Amino acid sequence: MKTVLVASSKGGVGKTTIATHLAAQSALSGQGTVLIDADPQGSSTRWCERRASLDSAVLPIDGSSRHKTAWKSVPDGADRIVIDAPAGAMGDSLATWLEHADALVVPILPSALDIEATVPFLNSLSRHPRIRRGDLRVGLVGNKLKPWTNASRQALDLLGQWPYPVVAQLRDSQAYVMLVGLGKSLFDYHSAQVREHQDDWKPLLRWLKKA
Repeated sequence: MKTVLVASSKGGVGKTTIATHLAAQSALSGQGTVLIDADPQGSSTRWCERRASLDSAVLPIDGSSRHKTAWKSVPDGADRIVIDAPAGAMGDSLATWLEHADALVVPILPSALDIEATVPFLNSLSRHPRIRRGDLRVGLVGNKLKPWTNASRQALDLLGQWPYPVVAQLRDSQAYVMLVGLGKSLFDYHSAQVREHQDDWKPLLRWLKKA
């Protein structure tokens, strides 16, 4: 069983979109997948409920109040757990999730303000013993990128100087908003246009396999 934690102290970075897409990709590949929704907003839970009738359904578990209860609710035989962390949480408040995670994915938007706001969060993570020892891998995801703009290119250059690797570059698309609202993901479709966006995820999926 592999556990992936998706977390950021900054709201609006696409944390839930990434968590639900990772869960959908896992379920579509035949893995028994659980999505622990630790965010009080409950967006991941609603996504799971909309997906419940599909063969690739994902089991939602409420992790917004009691961490121990959430872990006890994970069924035996689960292959993949994805945790959608609460928005605004820093390293200390994520301690329980960090203890269980095999990989930590941190989405970042390509703006100076968002990058600056993420620095204290990463600093708080660096104090956790598992991350300090290198036992828990941390990967950055450049999200909502517009590769043709100077802002996105400059943001990626800046992120490349940080101690954690950029493991994916996801282009900006309104399709994500629509699909999450339907309980779906890019991985549920196979058109040529969708496949181009799916390719953006391949580096992240390869990185997670190694975590």
